[in-house]
Amino acid sequence: MADFDAVMWDFGGVFSPSPFTTITNLGREKGYDPERFFAAVFGPYDLDGDHPWHRLERGEIDFMGAREEIMSLARADGMEADPIELFTRMGEAGGGMRSEVVELATSVKSRGFQTAIVTNNAKEFRENWTKSVPIDDICHAIVDSSDLGIRKPDPRIFEHALETLGGIDPTRAIFVDDFEANIAAAEALGFKGVLMKDDYHPALEEIERLIR
Repeated sequence: MADFDAVMWDFGGVFSPSPFTTITNLGREKGYDPERFFAAVFGPYDLDGDHPWHRLERGEIDFMGAREEIMSLARADGMEADPIELFTRMGEAGGGMRSEVVELATSVKSRGFQTAIVTNNAKEFRENWTKSVPIDDICHAIVDSSDLGIRKPDPRIFEHALETLGGIDPTRAIFVDDFEANIAAAEALGFKGVLMKDDYHPALEEIERLIR
């Protein structure tokens, strides 16, 4: 019998290539300090604050409003940063879905595990990303920060996900994400965290081992 009842997945950086890697590389190519460039676009992502990207992900402002604020913040720091360029670059870099991750997630759900996507996202993006994978085959529920007004790493988003899946014990849940602070927040509640890096195959192997 498996030690776990549920598997929860981040979306971007798990089912698709990481936007964090893309924005870091983009900043470096522009000749900026990559950490400063990252902070201009995403803010301090290990925290939940008032940066426009955070407010976008909490559903407090729309994408174009966040874009304008981010561009202004970057200019004040001597940089040019347009979030639209991030998505353009991700598309150019082959920003399609990772078929092996989709296959594993489909298998996990079919084996009887409770499954959810727990994502920091924007309302305007939902129609596109939910159509990019066979969503009903990979998860029972979507926990979207822009719907809740709560974003990772706030522990309340994980608590909401557990309740959404029927009151799962966090010690019997796996959480997969590409950002270490989100993993740490889930693990603090008792989850088993799996960090997915750009080379995602080790994470897939770990998940397979955990659900045997």
